[in-house]
Amino acid sequence: MPFVFNKCEIPGLVIVEPRAFADERGFFLESYKKSDFVKNGIDIEFMQDNHSLSSKGVLRGLHYQKPPYTQAKLVRVIKGTAWDVAVDIRKNSPTYKKWIGVELSGENRKMFYIPEGFAHGFVALTDEVHLMYKCSNEYSPSHDAGIIWNDPELAIEWPVDGPLLSDKDLVLPYLKDAEIL
Repeated sequence: MPFVFNKCEIPGLVIVEPRAFADERGFFLESYKKSDFVKNGIDIEFMQDNHSLSSKGVLRGLHYQKPPYTQAKLVRVIKGTAWDVAVDIRKNSPTYKKWIGVELSGENRKMFYIPEGFAHGFVALTDEVHLMYKCSNEYSPSHDAGIIWNDPELAIEWPVDGPLLSDKDLVLPYLKDAEIL
């Protein structure tokens, strides 16, 4: 099997480690194989792929989409290193407001599967971070939502001080004021 699926403390979140075949020419890996994901309980049809480029200190998030355009995501970094975070925003979940952070990099090749019902964000830890992710639903501007990155109620342990944020992310609401799932 080309993947190792590591379940996280929050049910539904999974760190996926692809098996790379390396030699003097470089390496080859399968970054996604539906049948292996289905065998491991991730039966999602991905509808859109995204690729972002961020400089060191850029923080994007915490983002999610409201129903009926909620999104599951499969996130990976192909160059550089990022701290990637998923926050459970399902009000009726026993892990509501809990978060998991994982270091994703071009070197460790780990991927982070984030199901629907989670807000997602990341911060670039190196000069250039290419982050790619698959989404289970297409982007819908009218369903786009988010939570401020430094909400004290969530107490996310970001590994940076004073990150660079977009104008949009600077004015995201606190969880208590956000329209959540």
